[in-house]
Amino acid sequence: MDTRAAKKYPPVFLHILGWSFLGLFLMWQPLSWQIVFPISFWIKQTVLFTLLISIFYLNYYFWFPKYLAKNRYMKFILFNIISVVMLAVCIEQVKIFINHGEQMDRAFKEARELNGDKKPHDRLDYFSLLTALMVIGLSTSVAAVRTAQMDKQFRQNLEKEKINSELSFLKAQINPHFFFNTLNNIYALTVIDVEAAREALHKLSRMMRYVLYETQHGTVLLSQEIAFAQDYIQLMQLRLTDKVTVHLDPPSPLHDVSIAPMLFLPFIENAFKHGVSAVQPSRIDIQIRQRDHKIFVEIKNTLFTDKRAILDESNGIGLANTQRRLDLLYPGKYQLAVNENKEEKEFEVHLELETA
Repeated sequence: MDTRAAKKYPPVFLHILGWSFLGLFLMWQPLSWQIVFPISFWIKQTVLFTLLISIFYLNYYFWFPKYLAKNRYMKFILFNIISVVMLAVCIEQVKIFINHGEQMDRAFKEARELNGDKKPHDRLDYFSLLTALMVIGLSTSVAAVRTAQMDKQFRQNLEKEKINSELSFLKAQINPHFFFNTLNNIYALTVIDVEAAREALHKLSRMMRYVLYETQHGTVLLSQEIAFAQDYIQLMQLRLTDKVTVHLDPPSPLHDVSIAPMLFLPFIENAFKHGVSAVQPSRIDIQIRQRDHKIFVEIKNTLFTDKRAILDESNGIGLANTQRRLDLLYPGKYQLAVNENKEEKEFEVHLELETA
């Protein structure tokens, strides 16, 4: 059975087990009465057992999802009352058809003659009605649990789809100017240094392959993410002047763990976009640390008062989108702090990520 079918239909084993217990109760409990039951009694019990199963699944698959789950309480109650009344009517008709009352009278009479048994007459079957109400209550409870599980699974699937769409959005939003500028820089570099141009082209190719293929798996290794960031930084440096200092300090030693792809890029891209000046000295400092099952990322860049020091929503990833990805991928397992230190003229991003 596939996953969707398993969610649509209840676990067969649990239901077989439950009905087995009820069947044993209906069939074995009367044996303690110390009378010899006629065949009509067992026919009636079998019919009752069948009707109880029918009421359970009628409520489970129809009355609950159609009425109670949609807050139509009166119709839910009405149809279940009708179901119980129909069960009582059917049982009485079966008892009349098989002459159950007369046979039970004879059985009780024989029992009294043999051992003075005083068991009550089985004329009015209150037990059947009570059992039917209990079965409806159980059916409603099981259906409610099933609905809650389906809702939870639906929300999980929806979140997974959102995560995938966020990643697709992330890929699409990598600043296209980066690729155009990099290609222009590589083209210019071919005139000056062919070997350096060839190496830069290889880095660009490796980055594109990473974005298109490696991120399809949902997670990547930390080493791959750092290598991607290093390639990005080295290609960005092709168009920077000597006034810009960029430093990336990876973990040492590095313990590879699986993380969501392209988590660091938005912050690094923002540092280059808003923390670099062609005329003033500027720097970008990126530190990545590991401790236990946590990754610590700290990015600092020069703060220029004439530039926006926040992640730009109109061009690039955007802080809101990045934080939404973290909320979806690492709920309750990350801490993100963004700070403008105007006294030090520094913009800081601190990310703490739990990977276990």
